[in-house]
Amino acid sequence: MTGWHFHRIRSFTAAVVIALAALMAFTACGTTSTQTGNTSPIVIGTSLSTSGDFADDGKAFQQGYELWADQVNKNGGLLGRKVKLDIVADNSTPEQVTTNYTKLITVDHVDFTIGPYSSLLTKPASVVTNRYGYAMLEGAGGAPSVFNRGIKGIYDVSVPVEDLLVSYGQMLAAMPADQRPKTAAYATEDDPFTQPQIDKVKPILEAAGIKTVYYQVFPSETTDYTPIANAVINKNAEVFIGGTHIQNSEAFVKIFTQQHYNPKAIMFTAGPDVGAPFVQAVGAANTEGIAFANSWWPELNNARNTAFVQSFVAKYGGTKDDISADSAEAFAVGEVLQQAVEQCKCTDNAKLIQTLNTSKFDSVQGPVQFNSVGESDNMPAFTLQWQHGSVVCVYPSPPATASLEYPKPNWGG
Repeated sequence: MTGWHFHRIRSFTAAVVIALAALMAFTACGTTSTQTGNTSPIVIGTSLSTSGDFADDGKAFQQGYELWADQVNKNGGLLGRKVKLDIVADNSTPEQVTTNYTKLITVDHVDFTIGPYSSLLTKPASVVTNRYGYAMLEGAGGAPSVFNRGIKGIYDVSVPVEDLLVSYGQMLAAMPADQRPKTAAYATEDDPFTQPQIDKVKPILEAAGIKTVYYQVFPSETTDYTPIANAVINKNAEVFIGGTHIQNSEAFVKIFTQQHYNPKAIMFTAGPDVGAPFVQAVGAANTEGIAFANSWWPELNNARNTAFVQSFVAKYGGTKDDISADSAEAFAVGEVLQQAVEQCKCTDNAKLIQTLNTSKFDSVQGPVQFNSVGESDNMPAFTLQWQHGSVVCVYPSPPATASLEYPKPNWGG
């Protein structure tokens, strides 16, 4: 073979290699449909609880996800393609969540995954998404145990769970000594969402002289809360902090009202945040003075939230106070996913992870930026309270719009 022929063959081979590499990169990046002619939907998979302990939360999450998808599609889609949600039910069980995300990725071949409700279910979901190199954005899986396992590619758009009650503890601790409560009782399910919150606020209150008179961690399979509630009542604590989901929060309220136990302050870690289902469960009059903590409430003052509240009421009916914070968290997941995909201009999960690691985003809950393990960095937690049929922010100030109702009025008052 002459040198000239060798040179021609080598040049041709190099050109083919370069062209193939460029084509592979172009395809992997998932470029817009206007460039590739791809008009198929971008499919986003999630597992949600339609039954079991988290059924109300799962429904609220689905509403948030679907409202976001509706709005994206109304505005031209994502990368010029329609968004399609692939939602499968998990019965609030970790085992089914594992099965669901495995199927979403390996059988349904979804483009992206977004999270289920609860830290309990997010943990197994993230094991699956990490195994297959998928990013998973979520809004209700912020427990420390979700992020301390070295799992990569998981991102929570909401305030880290263990920080949720810090503001509440600081508020009670800052009360004048003659007004400050003297005793507190705590009851938490053995759950990665609730227990870290209580374990962080408890020493804050104890340092302020608020004595712990009862502390109980009960099994997650508990269905009869009467013995626990009666033990709290017998201690006559001035502060009660507990509740892992709406079922046990509802049970505590009903038992407390029946036994005429009315603590000066009551805080539930879950339940009051779901809006209408909680009001229906405990009765509107019995919501008065019940506090909870979150990174969202209906009156949160930002343009994205104002538009979200209006759109939610228009689609689902009711009032702003009927909206579950879960729906806002789910909507925020969609917002951040949309911004990240539009920044990387692709459906490649590796590139999406790079974008999520390095960029800043905005949401109905406020600015979002992730730390090295995927938690929202510097997102504040607000103490919220049901007052006169509406949710108001009582701490910190700003943005508080009302003062803490303390002592809490009598049940039904």
